[in-house]
Amino acid sequence: MNKTWASVFVAAFFEVFWVIGLKHAGSFWEWGGTVISIIVSFYLMIWAARSLPVGTVYAVFVGLGTAGTVIAEILLFDAEVNLPKLGLIVMLLLGVIGLKLLSKEKESEVSGG
Repeated sequence: MNKTWASVFVAAFFEVFWVIGLKHAGSFWEWGGTVISIIVSFYLMIWAARSLPVGTVYAVFVGLGTAGTVIAEILLFDAEVNLPKLGLIVMLLLGVIGLKLLSKEKESEVSGG
């Protein structure tokens, strides 16, 4: 996996933190961590979209973030677990993997604006 795709995965990891933070943050430090997670998450996603197809980056980012958030809610906050929910998460992750496998990175990055 190259550095660009790694940034998408790290961005999705931070997405899980800020989504959970929006629901559960109650102190100054928790809100601070939530804001930092938002900034890191979007910075990495935007950076990756400069050399990968934007639609694919966004779909992978949201898909992994959604799956991660559901799993974190189950593990950390005792959210309800049922077979249809787990099946849909598996289908979502299969779609994310498929998009990643089908996407191609641009040969050269255009600098400037």
